[in-house]
Amino acid sequence: MLGRDEILQLVPHQGGMCLWDEVVDWSPQEIALRAFNHRDVLHPLRRGDQLAAIHLCEYGAQAMAVHGGLRGREQGGAVKPGVLVALRDVQLHVARIDDLAGALEASAQVLAEAEGSQQYAFRIHHQGQLLAEGRAAVMLQLP
Repeated sequence: MLGRDEILQLVPHQGGMCLWDEVVDWSPQEIALRAFNHRDVLHPLRRGDQLAAIHLCEYGAQAMAVHGGLRGREQGGAVKPGVLVALRDVQLHVARIDDLAGALEASAQVLAEAEGSQQYAFRIHHQGQLLAEGRAAVMLQLP
């Protein structure tokens, strides 16, 4: 298991904008993570007194970023920064997430990749309930 300090070294998202707290498991094709920050009243994506489920898309995108960072580190190369360019087939199964006790859990799997792009599927759960799922594409910034 990897903690937040290691995650911060892998992604450009820093401080409160780094949404994941733990990497539970990962392989070259997939990753599993946990977050506990969705109830934080200082959450940077929170509006008023709520954190809307649409923000689970950012959790999904950051799961991809953490996975990319781990893969880059394992291959001994520089981590390639990316830009989220598309979300597809996103389904939200709740309206908000700030009222959920316990951890958010995510999985993300590589569906396709080329030198300058990647496509992932992501799913985010809470205590066995599916909160959100979808696919996301990222364009990598090549040197």
